Amino acid sequence: MSADAEKFDEEKFDAGAVSPAALPTLLSVMFINLLGFGIVVPLLPFYGKSFAAPTWQISLVFSAYAIGAFFGEPFWGRLSDRIGRKPILISTVSGNCLCYLAMAFAPNVYFAVFARILGGLMSGNGSVIQGYIADVTPPGERSHKMSLLGAAFNIGFIVGPALGGLLANPAAGHAGFRTPFFVCSSLSAVCVLGLSLFVKESRVHIDRFSHQPSRWAVLGHAFTHPAIMRLMLVTFLAGCAFTGIESIFGLWTQARFEWGPRQVGSAFAVVGIVAAICQIWLTGRLSKRYGEARMLALGMGVTALFTALQPFSLGALTIVPFLALTAFGQSVAWPNVSALISRNVDHQHQGQYLGLNNAMGALSRVIGPSCAGLLFSGVSVNAPFFFAGALVVPAIAFALAARRRTQEAEKAN
Repeated sequence: MSADAEKFDEEKFDAGAVSPAALPTLLSVMFINLLGFGIVVPLLPFYGKSFAAPTWQISLVFSAYAIGAFFGEPFWGRLSDRIGRKPILISTVSGNCLCYLAMAFAPNVYFAVFARILGGLMSGNGSVIQGYIADVTPPGERSHKMSLLGAAFNIGFIVGPALGGLLANPAAGHAGFRTPFFVCSSLSAVCVLGLSLFVKESRVHIDRFSHQPSRWAVLGHAFTHPAIMRLMLVTFLAGCAFTGIESIFGLWTQARFEWGPRQVGSAFAVVGIVAAICQIWLTGRLSKRYGEARMLALGMGVTALFTALQPFSLGALTIVPFLALTAFGQSVAWPNVSALISRNVDHQHQGQYLGLNNAMGALSRVIGPSCAGLLFSGVSVNAPFFFAGALVVPAIAFALAARRRTQEAEKAN
């Protein structure tokens, strides 16, 4: 047994603290987060137009969520290390419930932007969920459990847009968007009930009055730690690449092949299905057999290859498979980042470091689409794909370097 596993068994794990319903409930929270996101995002252009908002304000409504998540992830992760995971999860999901109601009754676009920032802040609880799983899962099993979170993420993003389209009625003006927000708010309320009834606190040995390092100390340590720094760079670079491609994919298919919303939506549905299947049945098994860092590097390699090949597509027969294989690479890679970070930090502060990593992901969702849009309009319609493939190449090197550092640290312990 590794030093990490021994430490886990002796200091952290208490089987009595884990309810059999805890994991399904946490997966439901992640699913609801992304279901709400998926329901709302395709409607935002029409929602913004219902206020007679100009294009730049509609774009601000889009980016406001990621801005909120950027600040929420490290804040909630740090706070959950100190006072426990359960109260933070209940508080953030309750806040998200209220933010959806605020969006339903927003009197103007500025209030909607404010509500979206708060919604992103409250939905930035992924690090708390990851921290809970790391608290109660042996190191060797974490990549599998993290991959289930990724599957919940993808399923929510598959179901959300379809449900949002069915529930919205743009012809009714601003009031026609209230029903989707009411549904999102109600689902969040159900999650709060599930968290209250079925999730026991995982921080069973927490010292609520223990000293915590300052935010700046944690940030400094993260950026100087040889493994954590590289893993966060993987998150940022690969996140910029993939979100950039997502943001211009519809425009690219329209420019190259005259696709419309229906074809683009179908392509993304295939991506979501492939990603969910991989994360439920493959990612954990592959990581356990071949190692988390090795699968992280392999997943990044697959992502880089098929992203760079996409401009050479001849039509749907190549576009969709290339996109699906890119999603496969992402699905194999992403859960291992969180698992590796949790192995490289003190278990008392896992939430803080996972939150910083998720904040890097949120930042990539702001920067990636902006860079892709500039390249698409200023260089060529294919330029974002070549740029994204190039971004992922150094991420492969960082993943391999993180593997060496992790192995060295485990041997030293």
